Amino acid sequence: MSAKAEAPLPFSFQFAAGAIAGVSEILCMYPLDVAKTRLMLQVGTGGADQYKSISDVFLRIIREEGPSRLYRGILPPIMVEAPKRAIKFASNDTYGPMYMKMFGAEKLTQPLAILTGVTAGVTEAMIVSTPELVKIRLQAKGNAGKYNGTMDCVRKIYAQEGLKAFANGLECTVWRHALWNGGYFGSIFGIKQMLPKAESKQGQLLNNFVAGAIGGTIGTTLNTPADVVKTRIQNHNSASGPPRYKSFLPGAKVILQEEGAKALYKGYVPKVLRLGPGGGILLVVYDQVTTYMRAHFM
Repeated sequence: MSAKAEAPLPFSFQFAAGAIAGVSEILCMYPLDVAKTRLMLQVGTGGADQYKSISDVFLRIIREEGPSRLYRGILPPIMVEAPKRAIKFASNDTYGPMYMKMFGAEKLTQPLAILTGVTAGVTEAMIVSTPELVKIRLQAKGNAGKYNGTMDCVRKIYAQEGLKAFANGLECTVWRHALWNGGYFGSIFGIKQMLPKAESKQGQLLNNFVAGAIGGTIGTTLNTPADVVKTRIQNHNSASGPPRYKSFLPGAKVILQEEGAKALYKGYVPKVLRLGPGGGILLVVYDQVTTYMRAHFM
């Protein structure tokens, strides 16, 4: 996480720190993820039934479906949050020294930080794709009343679409996480170098939050088109016919031709509002937990 090479924590510590950081972030920011999904699934422009803004999403969900729907689908990401965040940070902490050794670098550079983040993102994507698919199905307005919770959703997908359906959107998920992690970890490395040196613990916390928030915003800007395509692929019931979007680049081309470039950034505002500050929360909590672990357990 810093420019100086530091021995990685044992995996069990990384797992725990990543889990604490990830769950803290998701509990704070999850309703924005629901809003993001609803906006990304809207095909075309206009229409009386389409959401107009984040506030419109929140107000209509509360009015038409009840406040609890703002947390609909939270169980799959909570269940996968510990391994997901652990892999995000553990991979980053592991791949960094590996690449430094491979390229003969004495310290982490920005290109190596980007390469490290991309590799960590690809690793992370492998475990989150299926829980993401289940989460999307539960969040989608068109699926209201179709699934009675997480396990019912899993059973019905398997019964109607087969085991293969759980891999839908994997390629897009790899793109999404590689782009986000590369942008996030690559940029926080450079941002930390530019920020004034912290003179106190509070100053260090502020620097970490600022770097993480800016990094989260950059990562979100890079990966939103992949997220839009992924969300539409994963919401498609493969038993109902051939999919409209098959993979990231062809899917992005279809959206670009039919809806315009702006459509590739549907859901961007709630996504960046979540993952900008969320990236700051994530980095601050992770750094604080790992600092505590190094001080007391190593």
